[in-house]
Amino acid sequence: MRYYEQQGLLIAERSPSGQRLYRQDAVTLVRFFQQMFAAGLTSQRITELLPCWDSGHTDAEQRAMLRAERDRIQAKVDDLQAALDRLDEVIAITDTHP
Repeated sequence: MRYYEQQGLLIAERSPSGQRLYRQDAVTLVRFFQQMFAAGLTSQRITELLPCWDSGHTDAEQRAMLRAERDRIQAKVDDLQAALDRLDEVIAITDTHP
């Protein structure tokens, strides 16, 4: 969690004893961060997404950014699906030979 704090993605308050206190949806947010990092987004881009997450509203620029990221991720999914299909073909061929 400290990494996400350093990146400016998650803010913790402190208890009187100094323990970090996170917002209630911190686990959900961290999972979102992990998914977005895995999809190739930078911490800066994720920071740009947080207002959309928090408010549920976007402006035209944010929507364009969201669509561009979605298109980029979909292209990666398509490439991975094509590679998976190719591997399935190779497996099917090799399964017929001892």
